[in-house]
Formats: sequence, C-alpha cells, structure tokens
Amino acid sequence: MKSAPGRGRTRDLEEGSSAVGKVLWHTLMSLDGFVAGPDDDMGWALGVDIVPGGTVDRIVASTGALLVGRRTQDVEDRLQPGFYGGAFRGPFFVLRHDPPPTPPVVKGVTGSFLDVDIEEAVSVAREAADGRDVVVLGANIARQCLEAGLLDEVVVHIVPVLLGDGTRLFARAGGGPVELHPLSSVVEGEVTTLHYSARRATPS
Repeated sequence: MKSAPGRGRTRDLEEGSSAVGKVLWHTLMSLDGFVAGPDDDMGWALGVDIVPGGTVDRIVASTGALLVGRRTQDVEDRLQPGFYGGAFRGPFFVLRHDPPPTPPVVKGVTGSFLDVDIEEAVSVAREAADGRDVVVLGANIARQCLEAGLLDEVVVHIVPVLLGDGTRLFARAGGGPVELHPLSSVVEGEVTTLHYSARRATPS
C-alpha cells in the first residue's frame, strides 16, 4: 500500500504551509452495487473482516471532518456503533433541508445541521477539517458532490455479498457516465478496496 493519506499534509502543516485536505467519498458496497440494503439495512456490513492498519484506519487518521446525509446519520446512530465504529469523534455535518432545532447526535457525539447548497456545505466542512481531509458518507450527498465537481477521490470497499435490492452506489435521472481514474486496487481481508481519482488530469 502507498503511504497513509495525510502524513505529508500533516508535515506540511507543521511547517506552516497552507495545505488543503482532499474531499473523499468513502463507502462499503455489495458485489451487486448496493451501499445499503432495503430500509437502509446495514447488517450485511457488520463483522466484515477488514485488515487492521489498512485503508480504513489510514482514512480515519487523516480525516478532519465528515459530511453526511440525514439517512446516514440516522443509521449510524440507531444501528451502528458510531462513525467508523466510534473511532472518529471529530466534527461532523449533516446536510438536511428543514432540520430540527436540536443538533444531530451520533452515539453521544454532537454535530451540526447544514441547510445550504452542496458547495457551501463542503466549504464549511473543509474549514472545520483545518487542512485535513473531508470524508463524505452517504450516496445522495456523494452524488451531489460528484456532479458539482467537488470530490477529489472515491474509495470503495467491495464486500463479497449479494443484496439484490437497496440503495445503489450511484443513481440519477439522466446525464452521461461519470469517468473515474483508477489509483489502486488491493485485497484487504474479506474486502477488495478500489481507489479512484474523481478529478480530470490537467493537460500538460
């Protein structure tokens, strides 16, 4: 595996540079293309063997803030042990129209609601991340970021299970295909981790 994301940026920040972290879409996906089962079921993902010290741990270590959707917040609080199993307890933001007056809480960690467009939401999360990465969780939020050109990278862990129904990794009405650029592919325990750049190469 390549060196952990964020190590170089951490060093740059310590030296006083203005390094800016990446915006990553990080997700699990079934072999048949679903990121959640019917009724947002995530039981199929619990107990999946992922190698300690691998991609997940490196992403958690380099993440400064999370940007999530309403359904993701709800699932993480009701059905999961918290973001990244409780390993991430930093700032998180839930993009939601007409949010309730009380802030979102996931397993005892209090975040903030954002009722803004996707560009401003990413900007707020970047500021909170303070030079580290922003991780996007949730298919709808990720689609908005991708279509707005706000995503830098996509990391998908493919779990060897067939769900047959649920929430698709990427779904939209109309529009052409979205081209991604492969960065790496590696088997980590029971999952295969695919890493892509979502940015077009700059002509030389």
